[in-house]
Amino acid sequence: MNKLVKTLCLATALTGVGMSVGVAQEVKISVITPFLAAIATAEMVNSFTSEAEENGWGVNVIDTAGDMGAFASRVEDATTAGADAILLVSVDPAQIQDQVDKAKAAGIPVVTIDGAKNDATILNVTSDNYRLGTTMTEFLFDAMGGEGNIVRFFFSAHPGVRQREIALDDALKNAPGITEVANHYVQVPGQIDDSRGAMDAMLLANPGDGAINAVWAAWDEPGIGANLAIEAAGRTDIIVAGIDGNPEAIELIKACSAYIGTVRQGFGEMAIIAADQLELVFSGASVEADELYAPVQLITRESLGVTCP
Repeated sequence: MNKLVKTLCLATALTGVGMSVGVAQEVKISVITPFLAAIATAEMVNSFTSEAEENGWGVNVIDTAGDMGAFASRVEDATTAGADAILLVSVDPAQIQDQVDKAKAAGIPVVTIDGAKNDATILNVTSDNYRLGTTMTEFLFDAMGGEGNIVRFFFSAHPGVRQREIALDDALKNAPGITEVANHYVQVPGQIDDSRGAMDAMLLANPGDGAINAVWAAWDEPGIGANLAIEAAGRTDIIVAGIDGNPEAIELIKACSAYIGTVRQGFGEMAIIAADQLELVFSGASVEADELYAPVQLITRESLGVTCP
């Protein structure tokens, strides 16, 4: 497709962000994340980049590899450089409130994917994370027969992941037969190795059959790390479930490992929604809402047509 040239005139009625330029120019978007090493984040960034290229937009992708100070600085850089839009991926904009406030003041629309709503942003595209947590938790508890001991792998710094944890907390209140015996705050990046080490320690502290029955992983990569530890220890009495629909997790489900289920997020769909909404903004309209959800899907051995011995 030929380069798309637009005149930017951003509506202020619903978005609270206004900007106009006197001459036509190519759209330049800064895509910034601290977590490009995460599979889900990379999928969102790559999908958005493909959509942007089809629209003829210029995209500058920046990864700060977990460095939040550098992340804040790169957002400031994008504002100073006069980006036509800033896309933040897999981060809560409240963590860099000063920077997103400055972008808004400069008339630059800020959109988040897999983030959180914020007064300084015009849109967050995500999944209903409480629903994700509820779907996975109900599946896991059912697989346990409504009783037994679980361990939790979590990362409350991410607003969406925190909603999944709240869903687990609520489910535990209504499941007297389920007990949480240990938990681990996952280190990011390096989440698979970190979770494997933590699961090794949990297994050593809970060595008997039935001491741990299941792993509740707030997203798939910690579950993958826990699964590695379970396999290495030769434990066949523990099941694992996670969230995201990570391809490696799906392969583990197919392979009849301890991993029995994941809830697939529509990461590609999130990127498409974000691009479509920015298309509206660049044409002078407003986003349809300040938060939009992509569809989710429970993936299990049964849904994959897998029969395990």
